[in-house]
Amino acid sequence: MLPCVKANGADVSVNPSAKLYFLISFFVFVADQITKYLIEQKLALYGSIPATTYLNIVNWRNKGSAFGLFQSWGNKPFIILSAAVLVIIACLLIFGTKDMFALSLILGGAAGNMTGRIMTGSVVDFLDFYYGKYHWPAFNVADMALTCGIGLMIISHFRRG
Repeated sequence: MLPCVKANGADVSVNPSAKLYFLISFFVFVADQITKYLIEQKLALYGSIPATTYLNIVNWRNKGSAFGLFQSWGNKPFIILSAAVLVIIACLLIFGTKDMFALSLILGGAAGNMTGRIMTGSVVDFLDFYYGKYHWPAFNVADMALTCGIGLMIISHFRRG
């Protein structure tokens, strides 16, 4: 029998597939932390290794949000926002909702970047795509998971009408 919670007098069952989606989130988190650890161990801070004609592996620190925006805000607002997002998404996964896979990607990515902010005050970014002198801002596994999760949610929203 599934555990239940009372919400406004009604029984609310725990989603039986929640464990699977938390496992996906955990996998994203672990992959993110391992790749960031390897970059920190193998490449000097702000170092760069050309990987292909369009990709450098770099060791960069992002103290802001996406694309390095809002760096002057410091880490505290980003940690608080991430913690709130983690709690909300965890609740959505526990009690079941639409877009569970997308939410699990977002949960893992948010947890990965929040960990870096708490531990070092910044997020390690290491994938630097470019064409000529034009560079996309460096990013990491957590950023990919966040982007894919949000993208899947947007697609799902428009498909539902």
